[in-house]
Amino acid sequence: MENSTLPFYFNLTMFMNIGHYCYLAFVFCLMIYGFIVFANVAMICIIVHERTLHEPMYIFIAFLSVNSLYGSTGFFPRFLMDLLSDTHLISRPACLTQIYVIYTYAFHELTILSIMAYDRYVAVCHPLHYHRKMTYKTVYILTFFALVCPACYLTVTIYMDVRLPLCGNIIQKVYCASWNIIKLSCVTTVVNSIVAMLGAIAIAFVPFAFILYTYLRIVIACWKKSSEVRGKVLQSCLPHVISFVIYSITSFSDTALSRQNLDKINPFVAVFLSLEFIVIPPVLNPLVYGLKLPEIRRHIVKMSDI
Repeated sequence: MENSTLPFYFNLTMFMNIGHYCYLAFVFCLMIYGFIVFANVAMICIIVHERTLHEPMYIFIAFLSVNSLYGSTGFFPRFLMDLLSDTHLISRPACLTQIYVIYTYAFHELTILSIMAYDRYVAVCHPLHYHRKMTYKTVYILTFFALVCPACYLTVTIYMDVRLPLCGNIIQKVYCASWNIIKLSCVTTVVNSIVAMLGAIAIAFVPFAFILYTYLRIVIACWKKSSEVRGKVLQSCLPHVISFVIYSITSFSDTALSRQNLDKINPFVAVFLSLEFIVIPPVLNPLVYGLKLPEIRRHIVKMSDI
């Protein structure tokens, strides 16, 4: 172990000097954050206020909006300050907290999408048993495990990151990430890698595979039914499919980017790809569900007419 330290500050080096354009970037990002807060709070308020929307599918959509607010709040305030700052140092506790918030948000997004897929599977493939299987108790039990399992995994990950002796403080990102801290370690990180791999299998690949399986079953169930039935199923399932595709593409971009040599990638492209999974789902999810689901759209129109 050579020159190992526990730096109190990390330096986020992906921020570029764009001169006075930083104010324009600040206003643009502030508008995005404002829209995320407004759209997701509106979605939550509509679902909570309207008793006709107190159904499992809409409750899960509300949880998805809460998670979007959680993840965005863990990223944007610090990011907006850094845009106007000449230095981009973040304290070790703040960095580890940001890692925890951003990556619990990311895993929660996937686990919530997986229980939403299960809800659609039961509704389409077992419609006569839907209300018996998808009770309020079932909804809250599924949500509990969807939130607690990723939180426990990230707690273990953060604990192992805290114990690592580090040989530097440079993080090539605009926010803190666990993999970047592991790369700074002065010692072998085999144990961390094994834990990360097992966690990824349990928290990411299993829900991902489950979502694909449920929609395969839905497609098979609808294959021989009338076009009217297929249209109704498509109407209720399409927003979830769009959300899942958006999440898959954006999270894959960040995962693939973290394994690349960022010195060989255009910095603007690298920043954009690293921010996709934090920014795009919270922006698009309220639009997708608000515009595609007739019940929510009807209440949005009613609110806009007031």
